[in-house]
Amino acid sequence: MKEKRESIIKLLRIIGAIFISSFIYFILIKFTGEKLVEKGYTFDFGFIFNNNQYLTMMLQGYKNTIIISFFSLILSVILGLIIAIMKKSKLYTFKFLATSFSEIIIGTPLLVQIIIFYYFVGTAFRLGDFYILGFKVESSYTIGTLILSIFYGAFVAEIFRAGIESIDKQQWESAESLGFTKFQQYRYIVIPQLIKPMLPPLAGQFALVVKGSALLSVIAIAEFTKKIQEIDSMTFKTAEVYIYLAIGYLIITIPISLITKYFENKFKIQGDE
Repeated sequence: MKEKRESIIKLLRIIGAIFISSFIYFILIKFTGEKLVEKGYTFDFGFIFNNNQYLTMMLQGYKNTIIISFFSLILSVILGLIIAIMKKSKLYTFKFLATSFSEIIIGTPLLVQIIIFYYFVGTAFRLGDFYILGFKVESSYTIGTLILSIFYGAFVAEIFRAGIESIDKQQWESAESLGFTKFQQYRYIVIPQLIKPMLPPLAGQFALVVKGSALLSVIAIAEFTKKIQEIDSMTFKTAEVYIYLAIGYLIITIPISLITKYFENKFKIQGDE
């Protein structure tokens, strides 16, 4: 009975979201569109499909955004776990470094970090192109992925830290009494318990990484936003291309949002049982 009620509520939420989205679409297109047409603007959403060059540019940027976001999420999870463990370390040096890292990264805008990392760190260490399995990886993509990983790794660290602190103190004491090392405590006790509750926020974090990747266009990385900007400069169809940009991001983020809610409801029901 409870699961049926949850399904009905979920269905009503989806219907509500569709209704609100349709209403917003009507307002934007109906009224704003009519005003633009009155001023002589001609909408042409089909132009991008009638020109292979524009379509190829858009799809290439879309592919690059997904690839960069995927690897950035993986690296941010690894980095976040390391930082979270360092924060819980008894060694003051590790705790100080981890805390300082989080405060600096979280306290400064992503755009500022992109510019500093690319123009200063990238130049200082002369990060160049390299090959993986025969595929060329440009330095700008490497730097972009590292920047996103570092930035969102700080936020992932907070997710892991909260999860680690939720582990009952008696479990730590029992593990120590059994002679478990710190590595064994995390390997066999902590991390297995973190997987389920961490999935929803990590799925949501991927949506943030995807949207944050748009800022990589400032360092000329050929991701989705950058390619849309190039098409805009070539065609001067600003309204059309940026609507395509918004739709493109929604195609990625809406399924992620639904997956996140699914995991949240699933684990909530299991917890209640």
